[in-house]
Amino acid sequence: MSDTVIKVENISKQYRLGNVGLGTLSHDINRWYHTTIRRREDPYLKIGDTNDRSIKGESDYVWALKDINFEVMQGEVLGIIGRNGAGKSTLLKILSRTTTPTAGQIKIKGRVASLLEVGTGFHPELTGRENIFLNGAILGMTKKEIKNKFDEIVDFAGVERYVDTPVKRYSSGMYVRLAFAVAAHLEPEILIVDEVLAVGDAEFQKKALGKMKEVSEGQGRTVLFVSHNMEAVQNLCINALLLKDGQLIMMGDTGSVIGKYMAVYTNTKYSVHYNMDNAPGNSLVKLLSAAVQHPMMEQYQFFKNSDPIHFSFLFQLSCTGRMQLDITYHLVDERGILVYVGSTFWDYEESFSNGTISAKCIFPANILNAGTYTVSKLLVVQNKGNIIAQFTDVLSFEIVLEENKSFLGWQGKKEGVLKLESLPWHLKNNTL
Repeated sequence: MSDTVIKVENISKQYRLGNVGLGTLSHDINRWYHTTIRRREDPYLKIGDTNDRSIKGESDYVWALKDINFEVMQGEVLGIIGRNGAGKSTLLKILSRTTTPTAGQIKIKGRVASLLEVGTGFHPELTGRENIFLNGAILGMTKKEIKNKFDEIVDFAGVERYVDTPVKRYSSGMYVRLAFAVAAHLEPEILIVDEVLAVGDAEFQKKALGKMKEVSEGQGRTVLFVSHNMEAVQNLCINALLLKDGQLIMMGDTGSVIGKYMAVYTNTKYSVHYNMDNAPGNSLVKLLSAAVQHPMMEQYQFFKNSDPIHFSFLFQLSCTGRMQLDITYHLVDERGILVYVGSTFWDYEESFSNGTISAKCIFPANILNAGTYTVSKLLVVQNKGNIIAQFTDVLSFEIVLEENKSFLGWQGKKEGVLKLESLPWHLKNNTL
């Protein structure tokens, strides 16, 4: 049975807005009087707004985190998701002991290596080699243990040529490569990784994700992983937790938490309509309307996976003479994966003159899986290659599985982007 290696109990973190340190003597005296003389609770713990960065609050104090409780087991890879300002980085800083909570306590079993920003724990004047030994010493490793890991670290980071160069001359990509290699290879019981992997290239991101999976599954180490890349979170993490405005909204299996994240932060947009004064676009092409429609209903909140989906777009073209145009849209899923590119490019050779242009397309039923989908790009292309107008995040819609429909006993969403009808299989028992 796995042991609990991290236990977070009622963690809260409060910050004061504005020029901290200026004009706060009265606050300090008041806090000292209540906590030291009267032996009462800090009065400033009772005030403060939730950490919603999009609105103006009534107080100078905000709760970056408020009453967070959870446990992490040994060998677990826990994803931590939420939009910017949700409290993810504050939580990791508390867990890595770079800041203290205002209230509550944490219990951690084992050594912690954290990678919270590019170059965490590196001294810019020291070389890569010196920083490797410095970080190993901070983690409590002997010089011999670090030497045994040294070549592996340098090879993984791919910075052998620069290992004796001060890291202040490294690019941000080289910085994060070496920092991650050090954190992952110096045998911490708990590895904490923030969004810094986004700095690396695709090849390094793949190596880093593979390494995190290796240290958790193969070596029984615990990983806390923060990312806005839902595909990476889904592939790496078994469980995840969702933060919103400093509060824990949900914790559970990764697929369910990502679904909740999309429901909280993604507003479905089944149709948009503009007039000429506010229509997006340019002097040549404007988007007047766009809609994703159910063929049998006018009012709807979602599609079933068995429904065909009708896309329609209306443009205003302002030109002299005639112009050969193509319409293209990109359909992405809730993790940002490009699912399909629909285009008139291969099917039509038609020119248009000044006026409105309507474009309609039917996406077949029984192909897309349950989830939220977005028309992330809508392009108007001239002469098979010249993009004359581009619109982003035009529409979004939700697909759900039909009620009470199971797949031979399996309830819920099947894995993968697509949910095709059963494909023909031929099974045969060849007896000896």
